[in-house]
Amino acid sequence: MLRLRQVALVAGERDRVVDQLRAVLGIEVAYRDPEIGRLGLHNAVLPVGEQFLEVVAAVDPDTAAERYLARRGGDSGYMVIIQTDEHAAHRQRVEELGVRVVARFDAEGFTDMQLHPADTGGAFLEIDQQDGDGWHPAGPDWRQAVRTEVTRGIVGVELECHDPTAVGRRWSQILGRPLDAGAADAPPTLRLDDAAISFVPTAGERGEGLVGVGVDVADAELLQRRAEQAGLPADADGVVIGGVRFRAQPRE
Repeated sequence: MLRLRQVALVAGERDRVVDQLRAVLGIEVAYRDPEIGRLGLHNAVLPVGEQFLEVVAAVDPDTAAERYLARRGGDSGYMVIIQTDEHAAHRQRVEELGVRVVARFDAEGFTDMQLHPADTGGAFLEIDQQDGDGWHPAGPDWRQAVRTEVTRGIVGVELECHDPTAVGRRWSQILGRPLDAGAADAPPTLRLDDAAISFVPTAGERGEGLVGVGVDVADAELLQRRAEQAGLPADADGVVIGGVRFRAQPRE
């Protein structure tokens, strides 16, 4: 099993981006993790159906998140978090590929592994395993915050890469899933059980990063109207929140 379980954004102002996500996507905050304060950060986790958006921001100087924000030149997509039920096998694969692990965390029934973006390309990749039907990063009561009237789930992410095919192959090796090389008009894509990761060429000067999130919405026009009501420019191609373009994309 490989699921896209969580997508993280990094922001200069956490609450501003959280408020925009709430206003446009119709989702609510389930949890603010007190433990990440030891990393000089604060966050908010918002359920999107059975998946999650997270917004992190620095509260102390010289954090990894703050440095990443500076490299990207402002608010940005930050991390793709995958859930597996075979964490040990992925750990072994990561070691065999020589991919550096920059952070590990274990709690009762939960373990994670965050990989160095210089060794993966595209963005931070984290691989987690969770026993049972909970999700440790979202706290114990996240289901009470689920709102699906507007947005029902996350169906894909888009990563800008200097070499999309090479980065796609690297993620394919790490995750043990085949890469669809794509037709002439389609990007290389890696398909998970519930979502797709697309690798596209970099545009502009921001470098590699997570630039797009596809969301399953009840009504694409409603998403655009909610964005406009929130004072955010929107069109048929979506709305930019926290440096990431959110696109209405029905789940296949």
